[in-house]
Amino acid sequence: MVTLNINGRDTQVDIDPSTPILWTLRDSLQMTGTKFGCGAALCGACTVHLNGQPIRSCVTPISAAVGQKITTIEAMAADTVGKAVQDAWVKNDVPQCGYCQSGQVMSATALLKVNKAPSDKDIDEAMSGNICRCGTYQRIRAAIKDASKALA
Repeated sequence: MVTLNINGRDTQVDIDPSTPILWTLRDSLQMTGTKFGCGAALCGACTVHLNGQPIRSCVTPISAAVGQKITTIEAMAADTVGKAVQDAWVKNDVPQCGYCQSGQVMSATALLKVNKAPSDKDIDEAMSGNICRCGTYQRIRAAIKDASKALA
């Protein structure tokens, strides 16, 4: 039995500690907001926060999260920065297919928590590794800037 803190709540899971966080969330806890994309930490669809830092949950074992705080897309609406990002995503019509968007929102939220007024370069660096097959990168950048203004 492994105890994990997910979205501020301690949760016990009976699972092999080498299981990736992604599959623990999706298969064991039915938290399907975090997506499987590539399985090799290359696309960012599986991004969650571990102690506030964006990580790729498809390659991070739950053993690395014991005693840490995991935050998923399901908690973003209750977070001031996460809510501002989600509102800006809607305002800017960012999603097309939407598959990568939970990972994009998680990375954008992590950026704005440490940099309230990011430059284009800051945004590009923070969002690199989050791939959008639909190519909505200009709208993603605009949404991050709108969220930044809303938080100012």
